[in-house]
Amino acid sequence: MSHKKEARPSMILQRRTKHDLPLPDEIMLEILARLPVKSLLRFRCVCKTWYSFITNPSFISTHLLCYNHDDDGYVIHMPKTNFFMVLFYRPHCQICTVASDRTFETMSEFRIPFTIESGYPNLVGSCNGILCFTDFITAKSKDVYLWNPSIRKFKRLPNTCLTLLCNVALGFGYDSQNNDYKIVRFSSTIAKPPEVEVYSLSSDSWKRIELGISWRPNVLAHNFNCTLASPFVSGHLHWMIEIIEKGSEQEERFTSMILSLDVSSEKFKELPLPDEGGCFTKCLTSFKEKLALIKFGSRVLSCSIWVMREYGVFDSWNKLGVVPVGSYLNFIGFTKYGLLLVRKRSQLVSTNSELESKDKSFLIDPETLHEKEISYISNQVDNHLDIAVYMENLALLDGENLVSY
Repeated sequence: MSHKKEARPSMILQRRTKHDLPLPDEIMLEILARLPVKSLLRFRCVCKTWYSFITNPSFISTHLLCYNHDDDGYVIHMPKTNFFMVLFYRPHCQICTVASDRTFETMSEFRIPFTIESGYPNLVGSCNGILCFTDFITAKSKDVYLWNPSIRKFKRLPNTCLTLLCNVALGFGYDSQNNDYKIVRFSSTIAKPPEVEVYSLSSDSWKRIELGISWRPNVLAHNFNCTLASPFVSGHLHWMIEIIEKGSEQEERFTSMILSLDVSSEKFKELPLPDEGGCFTKCLTSFKEKLALIKFGSRVLSCSIWVMREYGVFDSWNKLGVVPVGSYLNFIGFTKYGLLLVRKRSQLVSTNSELESKDKSFLIDPETLHEKEISYISNQVDNHLDIAVYMENLALLDGENLVSY
């Protein structure tokens, strides 16, 4: 009896392997490309063939397209240190929170696994699930990190190839033509044109590039507006540069320009701004994968939202709407689906014989002006935020100088 019991499983196994044919590689890849990152990391251990499939750069690109196609998306946000916070106290923790794009319901949290020299990390940008950080203190911004939380890996980028870092501005984007991730860094003095370098993940190195556009001759001073992360739209990175020029009769004239870089060709060009009166301040961002300009009115407490419907075409600038600001507003950014996240300061409330003011966070539809308070952020975060689109990705899975944690 014992002999029959031992033989029976072997017979069943023989029947299964005899009649079942293995799946073709094409179908296997289709199945794997639709699985979450966590599963794929485990499946690398199944066999050498699967390991080769999953770590192949072509498969990583395919997985990015196939897996992240759901109607709902994700955003990642973290406390953003401002100047006064740097001087007087540190953030309680360095946590990135992943939330649903539509509801802001918290999905998961990640603690930043590396240490920034000053202790104040600044989010340069997010691209295909890779986060780019540098030091918030401009004088220490030589350190730049790439981090993929979904695979628990990060890397510190090599040192700059510029002779001096001063008044630094950065941008982070994806070169789709070469399947490469690139970081752009400017270093500039007051009046001279900025020096530029580009880091390529595929070569793991920096190189200098030329600005390649005519610099205005009467510039007295210029400054990169880094209110928000440099938007990556239509394969281009963008920066707002505020300029003081010498006009006729020695008067000073304040102007602005949008500097655009094609991350594939690494060529710069200047984009036109919409022509509509003065404003108190303005900043660049993106709205539903379009370049957008936010202008804060100098007289009326409101901000107007402009969107470039056709990339690079001046006549395609369209005024999406005006968002009234009844109280102090901190513009944080748009979600993937075009909802505007803002922080408003509420009225002073008496608590224990002291007057306190608590910020509240809202999602606003810029077209209908419908507001929805995000209680989680209102209750948990008392300072500014950085926000970026987030998705799972296998990028940074292999390569040099990667750190696992």
